[in-house]
Amino acid sequence: MIEINNLSKKFGKLTVLNGVNLSCKQGECIALIGPNGCGKTTIIKSILGMVIPTQGTIEFKGEFISKNFEYRKHIGYMPQIGRYPDNMTIGQILEMIKEIRKSGEQLDEDLLNQFKLQDLFNKRMSTLSGGTTQKVSATLAFLFNPDVLILDEPTAGLDPLASEILKDKIITEKQKGKLILITSHLLSELDDLITQIIFMQDGIVQFHKTVDDLKSSTGEEKISKAIAKILKSKNNE
Repeated sequence: MIEINNLSKKFGKLTVLNGVNLSCKQGECIALIGPNGCGKTTIIKSILGMVIPTQGTIEFKGEFISKNFEYRKHIGYMPQIGRYPDNMTIGQILEMIKEIRKSGEQLDEDLLNQFKLQDLFNKRMSTLSGGTTQKVSATLAFLFNPDVLILDEPTAGLDPLASEILKDKIITEKQKGKLILITSHLLSELDDLITQIIFMQDGIVQFHKTVDDLKSSTGEEKISKAIAKILKSKNNE
C-alpha cells in the first residue's frame, strides 16, 4: 500500500534520512520507533506530503505521491501535539473539518461517542487539557474512515480509560484490513497492537521485522525486552 524507495532527506548539511526502503501493506499495524532525531517524524511528514525528499520516491496504492495529492484523503493523521485555533470550540473544529473534507463516506463517530466529546462541544480549544486535545485529534484521525492511519504518540497524555478506548479502536481498525503506522516511546503500550516493528537510528532503518520474528530471534516475549536485546547485541559488535 505504501512503498518507500531509496528515500533521503537533507536539511542543509544535516542528513535526517539516508536511503530508506520500506514496504507497508494492508492489514498491518506497524510501530515506527527509534531515539529522538532518528528520522521518524521526517518519514511521516514525507508520506503526508509535508516534506519533499531530497532523493527517492514514495508510492501510495501504486501511484507516486508527488504526482497526486488526492491520496491524502485516504489517510487519517493524529499528530503528537494537535494545533487548533484557540478561539474555536470543539464543535466548531469538527464542523470545519467536515466542511473542508466534504467526504461522501459515512462518518466513523465511534471515538466521538466513546470519549463523550458531545458534552464538551461548547468548550474552546484554548481551555482544554492536553488529554482532551488528544481526544479531539484521535476523533478527527478516525472520523473519515481512512484506509491508512498514522498515529504519532497516540496515547501520550491520555488517561488510562481513554488510552484503552483508543487501543481497542486501533485493534478494530487493523482487523478491518487497514494499514496503521504508530510512533511511540512507550513500547509497553504496543504489545497488544502491532504486527511489525521498524527501528530507525541516525536516519537509517536498522531492522524491519514482524513481531513474531523479533520475539523468536531474541527469545523474549515482551517487545521492549526483545528490542533492548538486539540493540545491546549491536553495541557489542
